Parts: sequence; structure tokens; C-alpha cells
Amino acid sequence: MTLHSALAPALQRTHGTAEVVLAAGRVRRLLQRGSAKAIALHEGPGTPPEVVFLNTAGGLTGGDRMAYALRTDADTVATTQTAERAYRAPEGQARMDVALTVTGGRLDWLPQETILFDQSALSRRTRIALAPGAGCLSLEAVVLGRAAMGETVRSLCFEDRREILRAGAPVLLEPLRLTGDALSHPALIAGARAFASLALVMQGAEDAVARARAVLDEPGVGGAASGFDGKLTVRLMAGDGWPLRRQIARLLAALRNRPLPRVWQI
Repeated sequence: MTLHSALAPALQRTHGTAEVVLAAGRVRRLLQRGSAKAIALHEGPGTPPEVVFLNTAGGLTGGDRMAYALRTDADTVATTQTAERAYRAPEGQARMDVALTVTGGRLDWLPQETILFDQSALSRRTRIALAPGAGCLSLEAVVLGRAAMGETVRSLCFEDRREILRAGAPVLLEPLRLTGDALSHPALIAGARAFASLALVMQGAEDAVARARAVLDEPGVGGAASGFDGKLTVRLMAGDGWPLRRQIARLLAALRNRPLPRVWQI
């Protein structure tokens, strides 16, 4: 051990857990630890409750740990207060775990985008467990740096796994591992700076394919939609985060009978 390493201060790491349990639209449990927080909003009868998760640390870097959990038995909307940011990680990976359990109704899981900065390292796992008869609308959007700030991402390590299960059986599995070599590969994101994946899982979801395809015409965004066996999936790629966000907003308007979460800014 060198004198420099012996005297170097230990880097401060962020740890946080936020857990919400809803029953009949009311909060039955709210647990908050560290930098993870959750706010439950409810405007009254006829309007589903809205749960907003937030990271008060302002972002994630190597060694940080964040966990969000929600359990609900009725129609619910869940989102994040702002975009999550993964910053340069001098050592180790940041980790985020999202566990969502739906015992009845439909959960709309609509987090705002994740922004990955150059040399970031993030491992994330999102698991949505559906009971028989329950459904979900799930969105994940990723932006590689901020084009308006002239940022370029050349190196990163992003591992993302999304799982949707019904009665314990897999319905949709989406594993992703993105490194610097993949940023320009023609079979992967081919130079795009933003991409998103949306999935609607519920009885009759495949019938929404026409509605989704009808709005996939935002300038600067490429996209495709397919549906089968109670699932609708949409993939989007864009040269910047702003047109991607506009396209997502149009898709959500076509697939939902309610406005965007209040914390979204379009």
C-alpha cells in the first residue's frame, strides 16, 4: 500500500430504499431509507393513485445502491420525479433494483428517462410481478449524454434486465448489456443517442398495435410496434432525447385514457 492510497479518503456512497404498499388506493405502508423517497398522490374517486419515487442524491455512481418497491391491488400510476442520472464511475458499479407487485388492476410504470454519462457504470433490474388478471404498462427510456451540452458518450457499462411475470411465470424478459463497443454497431443502436422500450401486458393488449403504429411518426424517431399473446411491445430509437420524449408522450396518450403523470414536463 502506498502512502497516497493509505491517506486517500473513502468516497461517500449513496444507499436508499423506498417501499410503498397500497390497498384500495390508500397507503398502507411507506418505508423510506437514505436518499430514496416516495410520494403518494391521490386526487379522489375515479382517479388512480400516483406514486412518485425520487433519489435525493441527484444521481448514481460506482458503489451506489438504490431500491424502489411498490405493491398495489388496483389501478395505479408510478413514476420518478425526474430523470435518473448515472455519472462517471471511477470504481465499481451503481446498482438499482425495482420490484413492483400488482395483485389487481393495472399498473402504469412510467419512469422518466435514465441519462447515462461518459464512463458511467450502472446495473439495473426491474421486476414486475402480476397476479392472474392483473396488467401493466411498462416504459424504459435511456439517453446517452445531453446533446444540448455537447456531451459525447464513448465508454460505459450499462446492464439492464426487465422482467414481467404472471403468477410466477415469465411473460416478458428483456436483458440488455450496453458497452462502448455497441454504441456504433449497426446491429445495435448504430449511433443513436436515445432509445426506449414500452410494453403493455394485459388481456387484449395486442389489439392496441394499430393505435400505437398510428402515432409512430415523430420526426427524428424510428420505431416499430408488434403484438401477440396478450402483449404489445414498442421499440424506439432517436438521435436525441427530446424528440424521443415527444414520441413517448404521443404513444402514452394513444394507449392510456388519462393524462401523463403530473411530474412529467413536455
